[in-house]
Amino acid sequence: MESRELAEYLDELLNVSGIEDASLNGLQVENTRDVKIVGLAVDISQDVIRKACDMHVDFLIVHHGLFWGKSEAITGAMYQRIRLMIVNDIALYAAHLPLDVHPEFGNNVQIREITKWPATVNFGEFQGMPLGTAVTFDPPRALNKIVDDLRRSLKVEPQVWNFGPASVKKLGFISGSGIGFMDQALDAGLDTLVTGEPKHSAYWEAREAGMNVVLAGHYATETLGVKAVGRHLEEKFKLETIFIDLPTGY
Repeated sequence: MESRELAEYLDELLNVSGIEDASLNGLQVENTRDVKIVGLAVDISQDVIRKACDMHVDFLIVHHGLFWGKSEAITGAMYQRIRLMIVNDIALYAAHLPLDVHPEFGNNVQIREITKWPATVNFGEFQGMPLGTAVTFDPPRALNKIVDDLRRSLKVEPQVWNFGPASVKKLGFISGSGIGFMDQALDAGLDTLVTGEPKHSAYWEAREAGMNVVLAGHYATETLGVKAVGRHLEEKFKLETIFIDLPTGY
């Protein structure tokens, strides 16, 4: 399979053309060789590319790619990243919002798959489309059990702002930088928001609103989508996929 063929398939699968985004989603760097091994990563970086080289990866799929809505000079770190990929004939494909909102492979729906939480509904509107998911627990689930679910499933130690009820009835999940959706969470009657990373001012907002916030890591919560796409490619095209795990600590 050629890189352009795989990229075109992913464009359609993830509805890339139908989702407005600052990220230049799709094929960002082309290669010349056939795709046999697909690397999966959250972020593009020189370290990720070097590991991809060591693993003989032909095609990289990342959530956070190189280009973000503005022209950039190909100098410094940008030059080194692109040079490494071209010299080693590795293609790069990026999917940001399309990989957050996808109804099957998205970061925000995959959380239910790995935690085994009940069925989810849409939550959190962004640019006119639903971004996150919400879960209703009946009977309510203890907050410490929610934290255990995330600890086990994501292999992280979540940070907890324990400002709401000890037993969770309605929980919202938005991967990455979802702390800004607290107002929407309150409007939706949620008592707990699970997201990736904190924001300083949000601490007092959550405390004064009486809302639990569980911070499971921007990186960890956004590993889910690329892994799900990788499993799909293995099944559909019999491609080998490798997850390149380089946590940032955030």
